Amino acid sequence: MMMDQDIKLHPGTRIYGKWHKKTYQIMRHLGSGAQGTVYLAHSNQGEVAIKFSKDPSSLISEVNILKRFVALQGDPLGPYLYDVDDWVTNKGTINFYVMERIKGVTLDDSIRHKGFEWVYVFILQLLKDLSRLHELGFVFGDLKPENLMITESNYRIRCLDFGGTTQLGHSIKEYTEFFDRGYWGMGTRKAEPSYDLFAVMMIFIYAAERRRFNKTEHPRDQLIQKIKTNPKLKPFEKILLKALAGQFHHANDMRQAFLYKMNETNRIESRITRRRTATSPSKKRYQKKKTVSGWIGASVWAVVIIALYVMYTVLYVM
Repeated sequence: MMMDQDIKLHPGTRIYGKWHKKTYQIMRHLGSGAQGTVYLAHSNQGEVAIKFSKDPSSLISEVNILKRFVALQGDPLGPYLYDVDDWVTNKGTINFYVMERIKGVTLDDSIRHKGFEWVYVFILQLLKDLSRLHELGFVFGDLKPENLMITESNYRIRCLDFGGTTQLGHSIKEYTEFFDRGYWGMGTRKAEPSYDLFAVMMIFIYAAERRRFNKTEHPRDQLIQKIKTNPKLKPFEKILLKALAGQFHHANDMRQAFLYKMNETNRIESRITRRRTATSPSKKRYQKKKTVSGWIGASVWAVVIIALYVMYTVLYVM
């Protein structure tokens, strides 16, 4: 049955699967999107997330994508799929599927509590996962901080809500204006890797600005101005402008650009340290006065970025 509105369930409601005879008890509402509504529920497997779909064809598409993720090696891109069934009610039959309940916080909340510096680590993880998704023949589509979860166990980024996931070459099924390049007049809504990479750039801007903002009459110039003037974005200006222009055709290319920039920052900081060590005390005081305004910010950022990069390399690359 296709639902015209979000399904509303009260805590304690029991869901009975028509075909697999499994029972789920609703705990609370988790979220709603264009393609359905998600609830936290209790089951024999513990806590799970149940998505009730508005459109059966959309549900089938999402389920097929989650099944394909299971076959991938490495860390999971999204939640594990547990069950797919129908729930017969007095108002008709409602289609649903049951998936892993990922424990953690959204990317938005994580950056708010841990600081903007952590966005580098999460973006590197995200780009690696997007590369695998694109190789499967899909783009995420509705890429935004609310659809990205940071697990509480190992700070891994996991993708949620694959309702907007679209096969390469097709028209994007679902999007959020702020992260959509079509809204900003920077390209079409054709499903291709560069569409997701534009959204990654917008997530970066959002994390630095800590807010969404409406476009002006000159949206391209507006975004360029944000990138060039925000001190948090300035170190990655070339990368972000390239993503803005749609010049990254593969997620791994954008990821390598970030890694190269971090290594470059590391080399610059090392040279600064060697120079200060080799300078006499009197000249060092003079040099400190001369360079402190220009280098102190870069040095602090370098130390933070290097530390996070080392942590990322140890945990997720090696």
